[in-house]
Amino acid sequence: MKTQTLEQILPDIKKTLQTNHASEFQLVIDEFQPYDLARIHNLLSDIEQNQLLELLNDEQLADMMQEMDYPLQIEILAKLSKDRTTVIINLMDNDDLAILLEELSPEQKDALIRGMSAEESRFIRNMMKYPPETAGRIMTNRYVWIPQHYTVTEVVQKLKTYVSITETINYLYVVDDDKQLIGVVSFRGLILAEPDAAIVDIMHTRVHAVPVDADQEEVARIIQQYDFVAIPVVEQDNKLVGIITVDDILDVVIQEADEDFRKMNATSGKTIDFNTKATVAAYRRLPWLILLLFIGLISGSIISQFEETLAQVVALAFFMPMIAGMTGNTGTQSLAVIVRGLTTKQMDKSLVYRLLARELKVGVIIGVVCGILISLIAYFWQGNLYLGLVVGISLIATLIVGTMAGTIIPLVLSRLKVDPAVASGPLITTINDILSLVIYFGIATLFLSYI
Repeated sequence: MKTQTLEQILPDIKKTLQTNHASEFQLVIDEFQPYDLARIHNLLSDIEQNQLLELLNDEQLADMMQEMDYPLQIEILAKLSKDRTTVIINLMDNDDLAILLEELSPEQKDALIRGMSAEESRFIRNMMKYPPETAGRIMTNRYVWIPQHYTVTEVVQKLKTYVSITETINYLYVVDDDKQLIGVVSFRGLILAEPDAAIVDIMHTRVHAVPVDADQEEVARIIQQYDFVAIPVVEQDNKLVGIITVDDILDVVIQEADEDFRKMNATSGKTIDFNTKATVAAYRRLPWLILLLFIGLISGSIISQFEETLAQVVALAFFMPMIAGMTGNTGTQSLAVIVRGLTTKQMDKSLVYRLLARELKVGVIIGVVCGILISLIAYFWQGNLYLGLVVGISLIATLIVGTMAGTIIPLVLSRLKVDPAVASGPLITTINDILSLVIYFGIATLFLSYI
């Protein structure tokens, strides 16, 4: 049977909402995922949205809210009774709840946390102590840990009790009496083991864990390198305090990529989307652009220094935008490669040297090919061999310089513990504009008597 799209099934959903029959409504949405419910909610009118909230059970509502952005979450919580709000907050995953609480005022935050169960409240308060974008802020306490003295049969019995509230059971973490992490058992290993086998005999003692203060990008890198679906989080004494699951890491990867993209385009670190007001969007973009405006004035002063050269050979002005544009483009390309490499790899000295050597070769190859091409164009257009040589040599030199600038600047920033993405595309382009004009007019001045 062909699967219906949400748009096709929406009329049936609206019909069941109007009849207000909970059992009929549950039959319609029985196989929907939380993301689907969130999309359905957004397609409904205000009245229908309220009806939807009434007919969803608590688990469905909590799951649906976790697929929504902060403003919608707050809007929905405002429609719920105090008692139901407490239930929903307790059902939400810790990491998603921490993100929601981060956006609230201290009074609202305390009010919601006080309504949670004692254990969940204690865990959330502890999570909120860790800095944003660290392992401690994206971990969850909904995992299965096993005392070291358990047998396989005892583990299975515990799983039956806790499986409904855990985020994943792919890995079971073994702890000692002080709750220090000493081993891990895969679900597959548990199934294949004998029922009376001791858990310490089948566990793996070499466990990859991350400290609570580890940067979320480092956590993502480890999960990607080892193909984990979850990773344990420990405090300094190796005490197990939580786990991070791969679905949360996917959110981190998207978030970090979005941040890098905005930085590389010289926009604010804050999100600018389709709903952002024009004044807010302009405010977030202006600081970088004003800085680049003043840096760009240097380009004008450089041109003024070579007025005599430009006046004698007006044809040089024709190739000036092309020289500057090509240099900026090649610098931005190298920047994108380096920022991506710094995000996915640990850069050691040998790798940096290989990278610099490769980008230098890339710059030479691109420069020579483009330089020869533009030399021929300049020669046939003006019938002046020396003009062709000036433009060609300038382009070769500026493309090499532009490529190396786009490579070296982010590497230096990374070495200084500064986010390399701040070497944004517009910044690299502006710097390369200045360098290209100096090189271009410098070479042209040297050949001035020939052209």
